[in-house]
Amino acid sequence: MAAMPGPLPPAEAEALVRALQGSELRDIGGQGWLRQHEYVEKLNMHGILSASAGQEQLLTELLVSHAKIPVLIGELISVEIWKHKVFPVLCRLQDFKPRSTFPIYVVLHHEASIINLLETAFFHKEICESAEDSILDLIDYCHRKLTLLAARSTAAPAATSAELRAEPLASPSSMQELQKQAEVMEFEISLKALSVLRFITDHLDSLPLSALTRMLNTHNLPCLLVELVEHCPWSCWEAGKLKKFENGTWHVVPPEEQGKMTKLDGQVWLALLNLLLSPECQRKYRCDGFNKSQLLKLRAFLTDVLIDQLPNLVEMQRFLSYLAVTDPAPPKKDLILEQVPVIWDHILKKNSGKWEAIAKHQVKHAFSPTDEELKLQARRWAQTYSLDILEALAPDKPRCRVCGAEAAKRCSRCRNEWYCSRACQVQHWQKHKPACDLMAKVPSVDDL
Repeated sequence: MAAMPGPLPPAEAEALVRALQGSELRDIGGQGWLRQHEYVEKLNMHGILSASAGQEQLLTELLVSHAKIPVLIGELISVEIWKHKVFPVLCRLQDFKPRSTFPIYVVLHHEASIINLLETAFFHKEICESAEDSILDLIDYCHRKLTLLAARSTAAPAATSAELRAEPLASPSSMQELQKQAEVMEFEISLKALSVLRFITDHLDSLPLSALTRMLNTHNLPCLLVELVEHCPWSCWEAGKLKKFENGTWHVVPPEEQGKMTKLDGQVWLALLNLLLSPECQRKYRCDGFNKSQLLKLRAFLTDVLIDQLPNLVEMQRFLSYLAVTDPAPPKKDLILEQVPVIWDHILKKNSGKWEAIAKHQVKHAFSPTDEELKLQARRWAQTYSLDILEALAPDKPRCRVCGAEAAKRCSRCRNEWYCSRACQVQHWQKHKPACDLMAKVPSVDDL
């Protein structure tokens, strides 16, 4: 058995961090931008492997010393805007029939890669401090994602990335498949944003003066978090069975474990503890009649079973009991010059009215590669998305591409798809063949 891959060597990790830089919205998908995506993806995988080995301090120091957190936040918001403004234009273009949709999928995936990297990094106080004023933009970003989560219907579970894979080569519905994939990723990205927000609330004393006001009063995050506790979008009932979303997939929860707190549940409660029990937050928060009534809804969820799993919630219980019988003093008004986030507005103003022109430029220069360019790019993707590393990061064993059963066989040509049996592989062959041909023809390093 091959040894599990480890984190990058320090010199390589530093070179990747140094190379991180911002890019223009118009350049998204181009060759220079793709190199940046590769750097982010490698650092993301390095960060996860380092954290699992307890060695993430090096990456933290590199990101802080080279001031790259504001760069990553800028890129995160840039690709978010691209997804909402440019991607819909691409989907509407009648004459756009890409031979491969994977270059567009990479752009959609870029947001997930960055938020994953930030989730790993923001556990550390130094990272929060190094974000400086861009933390306001990140708070706004997290608020947008949590609002989407709170608005989700919990009638049925969403598909997962493992279940809804983007088709690498064009098919009659390839752009439609990408749109479905984007919806799946939006849900998973929003869950990562919840974790990032919780880590930000862990370091309230490191935030700029305006950050607390923005979280508490501009966005009223405590009430938004109460909605997440109430509606729990990562949990749903289907055919009489409770399902919960963990580690990238939906699991049926046995009756005896239905009261067990998931990691996502814990993130919401910890963020609420940080925002409601901090003396500085209590001084700033407008606890008017509406906010008070919303917060008191939490009492119904603070069961003995929940408190046994997170004992700190006893303090929350006491706070809510006190809140129920008192009228909190109005927040103290501090005379300060309020900072506002600038990244989102700057990108929108710079590109306003140019979305269709940007889409057509990217169709011509980024999303219509020749066969030879596809082969060369496929080799780079194969190196970036190393199968050994991806398997080391995967929480579960591989699943059959056709039926979803546990798989032990892999396509011997491209080594990208897994199957439980020969029958499933044969059934999937016609759909898999174009992608398999592309990957199988990728030249080796020695051939280039």
